[in-house]
This record gives sequence, structure tokens and C-alpha cells, in this order.
Amino acid sequence: MSILSQVVIALARTLDKVLTLYIWVIIIGAVISWVNPDPYHPVVRVINRLTEPVLRPIRRVLPPISGLDFSPVVAIFIIYLLQGILVPLIYRLAFLLS
Repeated sequence: MSILSQVVIALARTLDKVLTLYIWVIIIGAVISWVNPDPYHPVVRVINRLTEPVLRPIRRVLPPISGLDFSPVVAIFIIYLLQGILVPLIYRLAFLLS
């Protein structure tokens, strides 16, 4: 196995872990939003800064329904799709490079 294919495999694994971590950040942000936290708390600010760039465009397309925000669910679904499509493609690329 060549060094380049090993680098590509490491990239695929890293992307998979980062997307999984981002799913958890979205879930934590959704749970925190249920308790109406202090918006100036550092943890809340970091989570909002990490999730808002992804959730804001989804909220424009899918406004809250009966007061419920479904944008985290849609974002997680999209991330799962990316994981299911991109990660295997990168693994295949690594296989072709070996």
C-alpha cells in the first residue's frame, strides 16, 4: 500500500470522525436550547458559533412548525448522507491509489 493511499485513508477516517463530532455538537446545541441558557455563557456561544452557519440556511427554507425547530434534524440527516456518500468514495479512491 502506497503512502498516498494511506494518507487518503487517514483523510477518510478523519472526515468521518469530524462529521460524527459535529452531529453531537448539533444535538448538544438542540438540548441546550430547550432550557433557555444564558446567551453570554462561553459554552453556549461556542456551540452557537459552530452550529448557526449550518442551521441558519436550513431555517430559511424550513421555518419552525408549531414552534418546533426541525433544522437540527435536517442538518443531521444531511450529515449522515455526506458520511454515507463521501467517506466510502474516499476509501475507494485510496483503494485505487494502492
